Amino acid sequence: MELQARKGNALRLLLLSVLVPALNIAVHWCIFLFFRDSSLPPVLNAVLAVLWGALGIYSIYYSFNWVVEQYPDQWKRRILPFVFVGPAVLLLGWLLVFPTLRTLYLSFFDAGSVNFVGFANYMAVFTDRLLLMALRNNLLWVFFGTLACVGLGLLIAILADRSSFEKLAKGLIFMPMAISFVAAGVIWKFIYYYQPGNEQIGLLNAIVVKFGGEPQAWLSMIQPWNNLFLIAILIWMQTGFAMVIFSAAIKSIPEDMLEAARMDGAGEVRIFFKIMIPYIAGTLLSVTTTIIVFTLKIFDVVMIMTGGQYETDVVATQFYRQLFMYQNAGYGSTLAIVLLIAVIPVIIINLRQFRREGGF
Repeated sequence: MELQARKGNALRLLLLSVLVPALNIAVHWCIFLFFRDSSLPPVLNAVLAVLWGALGIYSIYYSFNWVVEQYPDQWKRRILPFVFVGPAVLLLGWLLVFPTLRTLYLSFFDAGSVNFVGFANYMAVFTDRLLLMALRNNLLWVFFGTLACVGLGLLIAILADRSSFEKLAKGLIFMPMAISFVAAGVIWKFIYYYQPGNEQIGLLNAIVVKFGGEPQAWLSMIQPWNNLFLIAILIWMQTGFAMVIFSAAIKSIPEDMLEAARMDGAGEVRIFFKIMIPYIAGTLLSVTTTIIVFTLKIFDVVMIMTGGQYETDVVATQFYRQLFMYQNAGYGSTLAIVLLIAVIPVIIINLRQFRREGGF
């Protein structure tokens, strides 16, 4: 009798484990078809779709959790984490892993994704003049942008912490972080604006003319220095981010440690390099790697300001141009993979730092 009861319970659990997911898929697929073919007013359709999204997620987790609750305790503890983490992992796999693998696959084909060309696209990336220029510009963004953001952010954090108007200074410097890269590009496009003659509406050229200088087409005539003028926008926006993180890290340094160093005769410069920098080394690494990722993926500013013209192309703008304008899926996919390969080491460094600090 006991054996039959166990078999019956096992069969019941098996049926529940199959029927509940199947029922969820069937119900939500029918709802999806209803919204897809619905003749409801668009606003009402959108509101109902949002409600379906929220209630649907809740119903899926609730039903899956109910099924797991029917299992014996030893199996419940093993399965329950997968119930809550599993859908998120599957969604990430569908939205990230699958597109990445497909992009990698397409990078080995020609422009029309018909003929297999092997590593020809990768060889072209590192031999084509335009693509090499984009890689060079990305290195400029990584080196100068990261160095300036981290250096200025650290300097301002130290100086602002010792000033009587710390909150005001930090608020003003952090304010550009509230602006999107697209909006920042529009603002700075007016700052760099150039027109022939002495009547200048661009702020920078107006200042130059005011002091007797000649107006310049900062983004088109001065090459490759025009890339540095674009990098200045990144510095303007991201220095506030670095400053806030560094300021929090510096405030966590024990005050008695600093006072002991001063009593031993250590100067402020020595305290900075011997105490502060080692103490906030983890934060320094995290901020640096985060900004490096920003610079490697930079797209908005360049597209808004120059559209990649005047030798300001970066890998992301070339990827956009090759894939969506020239319809060259081979080159576009290859550039996306190159960008991914460049970002992966930085992400690995960040993850190792988080693990070292006990983040996970």
